[in-house]
Amino acid sequence: MTTLGTRALNRATLARQLLLDRATTPVLDAVAHLCGLQAQEPQEPFTGLWSRLHAFDPAALNDLLTGRSVVRTHLMRRTVHLLTADDTLAWRARHDTMLRQRVLGTYRRELDGIDLDELATAARAVLADDEPRSMTEIARVLADRWPAPGPRALGEMVMAALVPVVQLPPRGLWRVKSGVRNTPLSRWLGREIDPPAPQRTDPVGEALVRRYLAAFGPAASADLRAWSGLTGLPAAVAAVREELVTFRDERGRELLDLPDAPRPDPDTPAPVRFLPAFDNAILGYHDRSRIIDDAHRGLSVAGARVVLVDGRAAATWTVGTGTVVVTPLRGFTRAEHTAVTEEGRSLASFLSDNDSDRVQITTSSP
Repeated sequence: MTTLGTRALNRATLARQLLLDRATTPVLDAVAHLCGLQAQEPQEPFTGLWSRLHAFDPAALNDLLTGRSVVRTHLMRRTVHLLTADDTLAWRARHDTMLRQRVLGTYRRELDGIDLDELATAARAVLADDEPRSMTEIARVLADRWPAPGPRALGEMVMAALVPVVQLPPRGLWRVKSGVRNTPLSRWLGREIDPPAPQRTDPVGEALVRRYLAAFGPAASADLRAWSGLTGLPAAVAAVREELVTFRDERGRELLDLPDAPRPDPDTPAPVRFLPAFDNAILGYHDRSRIIDDAHRGLSVAGARVVLVDGRAAATWTVGTGTVVVTPLRGFTRAEHTAVTEEGRSLASFLSDNDSDRVQITTSSP
């Protein structure tokens, strides 16, 4: 079995994630290819798409959100993702159990003894009046009947797990600050969620395996689980295994992949790329060593925005007073310093609507 080194996996990831070359694909197709973008911070997907798409226009994503082709909802890992409407309807039922379990993992004591199906029925009844509500608002209504858990536990269980909802625009629109207002997914899209598959079949799980590998492969089963949050995918992997090719990484793990997916030469040059907070190019793996050093792994879950230099996380970045501020995690060569500055200027122009192209590279952190 062929062993793929860290650099080979890095270049494959960059190619699948549209980070090796900016793509000309439409925004909707990019969101679908990426299996969604993590979007708990509403403005971050715009930077994620800017780094991946040629001449990305934020208005295109705005139009998809207001036109109901793309939605913001809880799904993979119980985090808010920006997904196509079609994928959300197809995948939501497959994630139901995981979503419940993850909320219970946080609020098991508070929700102990509550019939969750009964709670779900009551929540749907409240939301049936077509009035968008925040998590706090629906929790206050339900607290009359279930006062013990407290509004936080009730609200999260309902909005993140029991009732499939979307976060309505203007939440998530470019340069708009807006609170979260939720409405049922099926009502917003005018279509019902795909029903669960018959027992002992898992067509959605099999589709998720293929789609994940197209956007993240080659990858191990543990990586697929880390991305999706789903624990019940071994049967789906087994069902499609004959379609796949296998490799090993330098740690000896078996890696799965689609036979015709891109696996560029490890020496392929990788351009500087600025990633937003919580980007799935990093979070979409259990073993993230292909793109970020183990010593800096904590940055990926702390919401730090990172700069990829030669394909790896080599700096963090923030924005202040119209300036993109880059803090290196290691020393830069002169060529790297120039490349980071040039890409940072382009990012500053994008974020400021061409009002500023200022970049500051600080002293390298210890």
